[in-house]
Amino acid sequence: MNRPQQITVLGATGSIGLSTLDVIARHPDRYQVFGVSGYSRLAELFAICVEHRPRVAVVPDERSASQLQADLHSAGLATEVWVGEQGLCQMASAPEVDAVMAAIVGAAGLRPTLAAVNAGKKILLANKEALVMTGDLFMQAVRRSGSVLLPIDSEHNAIFQCLPSDYARGLGAVGVRRILLTASGGPFRETPLAHLQDVTPDQACAHPNWSMGRKISVDSASMMNKGLELIEACWLFDAKPNQVEVVIHPQSVIHSLVDYVDGSVLAQLGNPDMRTPIANALAWPERIDSGVAPLDLFAVARLDFERPDEQRFPCLRLCREAAEAGNSAPAMLNAANEVAVAAFLEGRIRYPQIAQLIEDVLSNEPVVAVDELDAVFAADTQARLRAEQWLSRNN
Repeated sequence: MNRPQQITVLGATGSIGLSTLDVIARHPDRYQVFGVSGYSRLAELFAICVEHRPRVAVVPDERSASQLQADLHSAGLATEVWVGEQGLCQMASAPEVDAVMAAIVGAAGLRPTLAAVNAGKKILLANKEALVMTGDLFMQAVRRSGSVLLPIDSEHNAIFQCLPSDYARGLGAVGVRRILLTASGGPFRETPLAHLQDVTPDQACAHPNWSMGRKISVDSASMMNKGLELIEACWLFDAKPNQVEVVIHPQSVIHSLVDYVDGSVLAQLGNPDMRTPIANALAWPERIDSGVAPLDLFAVARLDFERPDEQRFPCLRLCREAAEAGNSAPAMLNAANEVAVAAFLEGRIRYPQIAQLIEDVLSNEPVVAVDELDAVFAADTQARLRAEQWLSRNN
């Protein structure tokens, strides 16, 4: 009998991490948790360790490590506690690990995800920012190491399921005309534009279909999340920006579509539950039970589609422009957005100012080549400095 696959979950206390642990727990004969990480939710990380008994847990600092290690010792658990980015990278690349769920939000997840890639692990990529920031560098590392890269975003996983197995030959070579990336439209799809000035962080985080963390919920409201997914799709599927079209689909039942030159359009449908793409990637090329209820088409009853309004969603335009510019532009876009969303959640700026801050950064910082990782982080740092300067002027 084959041994269970050893899985590391980066960002275990977030919504993707918890969904991953739920799927793993349904198949103890196939999967075991090797390592988990958490940032500020120590109580939740401790509970995860009690339930899943990983060999390693990673926390951000020595104080958190001491507290967690003491709690684990009191509970009679042998889980080792490692610290910081170095601990994340070591856990992600450990020889025993078969697959890594990369679910740390934002730029913080880049180095540990790349460590797993360079170690040749199977990568379940939920951290879109890692690929957005590094683009070709990331994909070169995947090819060089022989790592298997499987997308976890429901949209990219849907595209992956709808493409032929040899899509790496090129979209044109396999008869693909375009990729249709679906978006719910978020909580402000029908809000009068004049009212957006006064929306609160809680309103922006109240997604109509998905349960997510606050940062990604704001990104969904602004459609920045969809713009980042457009950039990610270009790298994952070797597509040009003009081959990826965003379609608002409020029901979030069709997760994305692939349009072929013969007139066929293949779509992947399912209930809006992240355990479906997680199970698909964990078991690929097989299928396993995810715990998600079957889709009831009679209850859904209808499927609607709209073109996105870039006046309502200026972040979508900014993302497409960054994708077309390439080089350091996507890394700067992501950095500026992280600063802007944090400021909005802290009540320092209004919701429409998220896009205004990002546009200021992209308009005033030169786009430079990023042929090594240091150049990516330099662009990220410079964009954050510019963003903080904008905040000082406009707070």
